[in-house]
Amino acid sequence: MSNESNIFDRLVAVEARYEELNGLLSDPDVITDTERFKKLSKEEASLRETVHEYGRYKEVLEGIKETEEMIFEGDLDAEMDELAKAELSELTAEREQLEEKLKMLLLPKDENDERDIIMEIRGAAGGDEAQLFARDLFEMYSKYADSQGWKVDVMDANSSGVGGFKEVIFSISGDNVYAKLKFENGAHRVQRVPETESQGRIHTSTATVVVMPEAEDVEIDIDQNDIRTDIYHASGAGGQHVNKTASAVRLTHEPTGIVVAMQDERSQLKNREKAMKVLRSRIYDKINSEKQAELDAERRSAVGTGDRSERIRTYNFPQSRVTDHRINLTIQQLDNILGGELDPIVDELVIWEQTEKLEQLNRDQ
Repeated sequence: MSNESNIFDRLVAVEARYEELNGLLSDPDVITDTERFKKLSKEEASLRETVHEYGRYKEVLEGIKETEEMIFEGDLDAEMDELAKAELSELTAEREQLEEKLKMLLLPKDENDERDIIMEIRGAAGGDEAQLFARDLFEMYSKYADSQGWKVDVMDANSSGVGGFKEVIFSISGDNVYAKLKFENGAHRVQRVPETESQGRIHTSTATVVVMPEAEDVEIDIDQNDIRTDIYHASGAGGQHVNKTASAVRLTHEPTGIVVAMQDERSQLKNREKAMKVLRSRIYDKINSEKQAELDAERRSAVGTGDRSERIRTYNFPQSRVTDHRINLTIQQLDNILGGELDPIVDELVIWEQTEKLEQLNRDQ
């Protein structure tokens, strides 16, 4: 194993921590402390596979040592010698596979990967066509979420007169949502002939996507005195009032300048709850982004933390192709992708990120 001593030391430390966690989880004082028990259980679960694979790795190393000694001693008949050499070959191949797997398991994990997300999609350059594309992206992510068994909850939507979205904010909850959708941050570009284009000319439009890990109440300590609350009448397309009571809520977090407005619900209380949920996640996202900026000053950032103004993907209708510019991946399955079959892109982005992290791990050692 390259850097074997360093990696071996880390595996020993992981195994020791795993054993310590198992001891703590059987401690009555820990069991009665719900929050601590939950936190330690999560950590134990995150180390379980690494410890299991490390256990098998040690068994394989011992098997290789014993088999090599048998062959070296020369006491075997021809048939047994051949069997021993075949077994040694199999064990050596398994050792190499385990080494690669353990390297991947030791990669630094994104603490947000298991979180639910809040996603915001906005029509950007291109007028009506950009807003229609924003709806296409919303439907794409909704279908992908459904295929993963996730739940989508629209928090606020500002529809356009042509049936698109000026802006839509929604949450997606389920298993490892952020791990798969964190790569969607950025500007998405569409190239197609709009329905209103009589000359058949291809137009280029863009929509922006923001993906934020959902923050827990206990993680973001927001002083309510720092929040300015404005209440106003919700309005529909064209500015006409659709609610006679003042139910729309706008929250401004004065220290950061972050503003969230909600008017989707008829209840002022529900709009405020949703606005607080988004505000909390935006503040959490801002803190994480600032931390990442500090790391980026020292090293190249992973694909999932790129600049949101960057054009990350193009959806070309005439050629029925989707191109992810970060990894130079082109797929000739535009209809399938827009139909929610995102795994071919997501899987490649996950591999790309893991490769980046592995290279960084090797540089740091």
